[in-house]
Amino acid sequence: MKNIKSLAGLTVFIVLPLVLMAWWPSETISDHHSEEQTIVLLNFKAQPEKGDLAVSELTQLLEEVRKEPHFGSITLHVDPNDSTNILLYEAWDDISYYNTEHMNTPHLKAFMVNSKNFLTGPPDITYWSVKQVFKK
Repeated sequence: MKNIKSLAGLTVFIVLPLVLMAWWPSETISDHHSEEQTIVLLNFKAQPEKGDLAVSELTQLLEEVRKEPHFGSITLHVDPNDSTNILLYEAWDDISYYNTEHMNTPHLKAFMVNSKNFLTGPPDITYWSVKQVFKK
């Protein structure tokens, strides 16, 4: 019986905050993300032993991409257990621009050609809509 009470108390302690977070509206949208932005996730796989080169090449590319219209932000992530797994978290103000003009920029086209030297293939790309942003 004592274990059941402890389990019930623990469940309330864990579940209640999650329910409140889902129900309670977020106060503000962060400076880098608005409800109108589309989030684009790109998962890259670098060739063996070429994770650092891939990050370096992506960094150079992103320095050019950040100058484009409708650019919001990009965060580059590297898997701490496998440096050949690379994730880009991108926020764009206009997904139509992203899928057309952005994809045809000279810097992106050059990267695509050059990436054959350090990536295993094109990235997996998924698109996401921002519903809420929770801030500390």
